[in-house]
Amino acid sequence: MRVSTKGRYALRMMIEFGLNPDQCTKISQVAARQGISDKYLEQIVSLLHKAGYVRSIRGAQGGYILTRKPEEYTVGMILRAAEGSLAPVSCLDEDINHCEHAGRCTTLTVWQKLKDAIDDVVDHTTLADLIEEQRNMPDANLM
Repeated sequence: MRVSTKGRYALRMMIEFGLNPDQCTKISQVAARQGISDKYLEQIVSLLHKAGYVRSIRGAQGGYILTRKPEEYTVGMILRAAEGSLAPVSCLDEDINHCEHAGRCTTLTVWQKLKDAIDDVVDHTTLADLIEEQRNMPDANLM
């Protein structure tokens, strides 16, 4: 399983928003600090907005702000909003496996264990955890 730049940048953007939860953060600020294209971040923030994780505020002091407290977001929530399913194989994308080979697939247990391990990590790590790690880094201004 490989997380694309979309998922990685979504996490970095949410950390940026969470570092200053009481004020709006402009996409241009995130882009400058992270060295990422404004246009690409606009695409990603629209996914996060659609998921209800951020809201936009218009005006000169506007930008984006989290809709919840950082501890209420998991890495899994953010990655799934940006990436879709995190399952290593498509037959595990949904709760019910509709694959015609599921009953006789000897590799399915490996894929299920991998999916469970991924879900365990991303669903038990919060945005607040990442923000705390960021604040404790030697150069907390760079990601």
